[in-house]
Amino acid sequence: MGKVVDDKISTIAAGVEITGEIIANGNFRIEGKIKGNIKISGKLVMDETGMIDGNVTCNSALISGKLDGKIIVEELLELKSTAKIHGDIVTAKLSIEEGAIFTGTCNMDSKEVLNQSKNAGK
Repeated sequence: MGKVVDDKISTIAAGVEITGEIIANGNFRIEGKIKGNIKISGKLVMDETGMIDGNVTCNSALISGKLDGKIIVEELLELKSTAKIHGDIVTAKLSIEEGAIFTGTCNMDSKEVLNQSKNAGK
């Protein structure tokens, strides 16, 4: 993963359900439901209505919805008060608001984040 080239944001709107792997450059917003793995080069923003059943790899993330799976974030992972994470976290930095739910393990080793990110999807 590298730096994001543009400011474009791809959006999965509320009411949309997708099954399959998503690979995208740039930033990504999820308001709907995704069943499958996601790998993006930019920032992931998940609304309160957003749901992911799969593994996620991204540069940074702000999570307000529900994630069932492993999340690998190269920089900052922010869990808002409505976030529900059931899976492992690998990140360089972590911010958790009061009320957020997290069940799993957390690894904040920068070297591990880079290794996991490079090997994601292999």
